[in-house]
Amino acid sequence: MLHRRFLLRELWQGRRQALIFIFCVALSLATTVALGGFRRDIDRSITGDARALHGGDVILHSHYELSPGLRQAIDRLRRQGKITATVDTYGFYSLIRSSRGEQTLFANLEVVGDGYPFYGRVELQSRRRLDQALRAGEIVVAPEVLDRLQVQIGDRVHIGGALLRVADVVTYESARPVDLFSFGPRVFVASADLTALDLIKKGSRVNYETLIKASRDNEIEALAAELRSASLAGQERVETFRTAGSRIKRFFDNLLFFLSLISLFTLLLAGIGMQSSLTALLREKETTLAIVKALGATTGFLYRHYLVLALFLGVLGSLAGSGAGMVLEVFLPRLFTGLLPPGSQVEISMLDLLQGMGLGLAVVVFFTFLPLSRLSRVKPTAIFRREEGDDNRRLVYYLTRAVGLVFLTILVVLQLRDLEVGLWFVGGSLALILVVSVLARFVLRLSRRLSPRPLALRLAVRSLVRPGNATRAIVVTLSASLAILLAIFLLERNLRQTFIDSYPEAAPNLFCIDIQKDQRDGFRSLVGGEVELFPVVRARLTTINGRAVVREKDETPRGDSLTREFNLTYRDDLLPDEELQSGRSLFRVDSDGRVGLQVSILDTVAEMGDMKVGDVLRFSIQGVPLEAEVTSIRTRTRSKLYPFFYFVFPPQYLEKAPQTYFAALHRDPAEIPGLENRIVTAFPNVSVINMAASAAELGGLMRRLAGIITFFAAFSLLAGALILVSSILATRLARVREAVYYKILGARSSFVLAVFLYENLLIGLT
Repeated sequence: MLHRRFLLRELWQGRRQALIFIFCVALSLATTVALGGFRRDIDRSITGDARALHGGDVILHSHYELSPGLRQAIDRLRRQGKITATVDTYGFYSLIRSSRGEQTLFANLEVVGDGYPFYGRVELQSRRRLDQALRAGEIVVAPEVLDRLQVQIGDRVHIGGALLRVADVVTYESARPVDLFSFGPRVFVASADLTALDLIKKGSRVNYETLIKASRDNEIEALAAELRSASLAGQERVETFRTAGSRIKRFFDNLLFFLSLISLFTLLLAGIGMQSSLTALLREKETTLAIVKALGATTGFLYRHYLVLALFLGVLGSLAGSGAGMVLEVFLPRLFTGLLPPGSQVEISMLDLLQGMGLGLAVVVFFTFLPLSRLSRVKPTAIFRREEGDDNRRLVYYLTRAVGLVFLTILVVLQLRDLEVGLWFVGGSLALILVVSVLARFVLRLSRRLSPRPLALRLAVRSLVRPGNATRAIVVTLSASLAILLAIFLLERNLRQTFIDSYPEAAPNLFCIDIQKDQRDGFRSLVGGEVELFPVVRARLTTINGRAVVREKDETPRGDSLTREFNLTYRDDLLPDEELQSGRSLFRVDSDGRVGLQVSILDTVAEMGDMKVGDVLRFSIQGVPLEAEVTSIRTRTRSKLYPFFYFVFPPQYLEKAPQTYFAALHRDPAEIPGLENRIVTAFPNVSVINMAASAAELGGLMRRLAGIITFFAAFSLLAGALILVSSILATRLARVREAVYYKILGARSSFVLAVFLYENLLIGLT
């Protein structure tokens, strides 16, 4: 049976701690509920219609023209009636310039054929279909092109060797939901103008894609499997709309994953606040509890009533937190302005409320167990003897704590959706608390030996280690929370310093790629001075010591990958910013003066593939195998803004391979627009990347990301503030008693204030 008057009286008398408890529960849920619903909305917006996102049933991707075998397979399947239609697309970057004036723009060109896209839509300002507006001699552009080139619909622009008319403006494109990872705005060109552009040369960086529309939905997987068997492994990729990856989705997965970590930090800190506030409530009631037990109340009676009280407060906090989370979910699109797909919508679901309530009650049960376990250790003798220690802990206490830890681990894994990272998170949190606990114990033991001369300071030091105090718990709690908040703050600072503030003044700010062999002398004459041109040969790493390099099924593309296409180069010497980490020289020279087929690798790629000197690497250069022994490992001494290559070969083995050249220039920002114009006029196929402008765009992106991180970190900061308030409430009665004792012994108010001020300063410093 529950005693209602007892519950109401306890709730009213402990209303301050109850309010803190409710705030902690609400705070622990707000960001978690908001991110859960927001993640669902993002998934629906980006991948809700995967066909519209990718434009076809089957997508063929390569950096080269499709192989004859794959083309023959497509023709055969079309004759069999399994393929309804196909469309080829060519994606690459190039400078475009207006026909009047000196304005140039680095743009993302998409050359498409009739029928593009099979699914989804490209909405135009004129409300025409793309195939109606995009005809030979005309282009369709993103709105930024008009603004930055200062042209209008009907004006003409130079793209490569062609002069094309702007026919329309794109207002929405389902296959390109977020303009986040492109150096320039989109420009659609008709495939009939591909030859006139004269931009695709040998070795040019082009994404060749063929979209396929299947005759029947139930044959898509079989169709993809048959095309995959005819493709060149490692060079051509065959995917369905269900399996094709999306850089946009990976970006949001990673960003929301990190924000989920921050929300879990907030949840843990708020949980500590719950524990502290309930501990404060029970400390205040210790004498009352002792009297109730002396009058015959059992421990079970107290457990039931205080558990009901905690659950009641937990329900109120869960409702408040879930409601706040849904309100925050509506606000998040404004926070993510410029990053979300156009037309993204937020849908509030009752499922969010139910999940929030369930999570809130689970968190309440976990974090209130330890304070409630104190009820069994309250004895009637506490009426006469205060501040009993908590050293007599039974086996049940530790078993229940272990069960609670398992529950917390399951909760974290479910929230992060990643078992390995969830285990690392829990293990790291426990390690942090353990280290802080050991350090706190050491400092407090050391403080026992201190005996400063001022009486107020000496009493403050003694108060830190008095029996039954909460100093160690407060120090551990605040230290852990401050460590987490500092880590978030440092991460935000490091993002900015790494990508923006550390840009060296003398670093290259103009990159020129796809320079052809016969253009080298002309390019040097145009840009002036002795410009170093780096040869680039594109290849894939196929085996390491005979072991095939393959993409794992569950490989998460959060970093670089050995399965991607690499840029090889050749030279005899180290660059000025390179030094040898392993090996006596870049290449080994035989006794007869010959240099064998060798390769020097960068330490970065050596770590990725666990490579070392003496390993044998096999590459495929457009289907031609090349096998070389690793003879040295290089490391770099400067920023990655300078040119670098993972793999370097002796010149005689790659000089005749299909290649282009790369140049890194440093020019005054005022000179760059004119130089870009001259380069693109003389060499239309050369792509010029203005890194100064790109860095400015990246800076804007980093500022937005930093703002998002800071916003979510503010919830952790608020949780830390609640912990501090809870800690003060937990020791309030003890301080009141001490103040009374000091006053009885003749101390003035200023002396009492000095003692407590010193004590809090010492706790803060610790």
